[in-house]
Amino acid sequence: MLHKSPHPDLHEPPLVQIRGLAAGYHGNRVIDDVSLDIMRNDFAALLGPSGSGKTTVLRAIVGAADVYAGDVLFRGESVRKSRPRIGYVPQLEAIDWNFPVTVEQVVLMGATRNAPLFPWFRRKDRLKAGKILERLGLDGLANRQIRELSGGQQQRVFLGRALVSEPDILLLDEPTAGVDMKTRDDVLHLLDELNHQGIAILMTTHEINAVAAHLPRVICMNGRILADGTPRDVLTPDVLKATYGAEMPVTEYRGMTLVAETPHRFGAAARNGGSSGNGNAGTGHGHGDNGHVHEEVVAEVPACD
Repeated sequence: MLHKSPHPDLHEPPLVQIRGLAAGYHGNRVIDDVSLDIMRNDFAALLGPSGSGKTTVLRAIVGAADVYAGDVLFRGESVRKSRPRIGYVPQLEAIDWNFPVTVEQVVLMGATRNAPLFPWFRRKDRLKAGKILERLGLDGLANRQIRELSGGQQQRVFLGRALVSEPDILLLDEPTAGVDMKTRDDVLHLLDELNHQGIAILMTTHEINAVAAHLPRVICMNGRILADGTPRDVLTPDVLKATYGAEMPVTEYRGMTLVAETPHRFGAAARNGGSSGNGNAGTGHGHGDNGHVHEEVVAEVPACD
């Protein structure tokens, strides 16, 4: 687990304040009446099903969604009237990987805020980009085309693009999607390190046990905020049912709150009432000749110490 509890209260105003926000695209509301505070030391995840508005919250903070009601404030000032120091990392699947651009060029794109001669960057911008690439373990890859990188390396490149502007908060849309277990853990620990260096982290995720359960703060939503707090407080059967519309048993494992998986058995196993094939009857239920059975088990996810 990255943090056993949230950081101590700093007794200062929130870094980001979302107040009664209704937002979406082309006149269609995706989120409604969303209110949320993000503190300078927060490391939080927005959790919910596809279409629940997680990405829209991030896009509203950076001014990339249509706002129909309410407002987003950064250090007390509307983001629509200011240029807040925010780093944004999009979903990898939204990137055109065939676009001919190098690792260094992608990172430097994040420096346009302070580059009056864009696309001609100053020497100090290139030096800063080089230091960030080294910090992210990407030194030596500056001239490599991004399409030639692994998924984990690509994720770190776009994280570097967000960091080069020296943001106060990082917004990351599904930063662990589509990567292997080791890369996922590397990304989470890197974000944890950045958080301890004074950068607030707000990310979206679909991964309950592998990601959300490891963070100090989880925000469940489905068009609106349904619960906000520690994993122990938020990952409850009632909240998860309200979020996902399904029964999701919860258990404790090594001090962590985890959601039980419900695997399916198909074909002969289902027709035999869930038999595992070794003479032991299953505990699930079948549906017809070609049905399947469900059996509750707990996914044993090792804690990130």
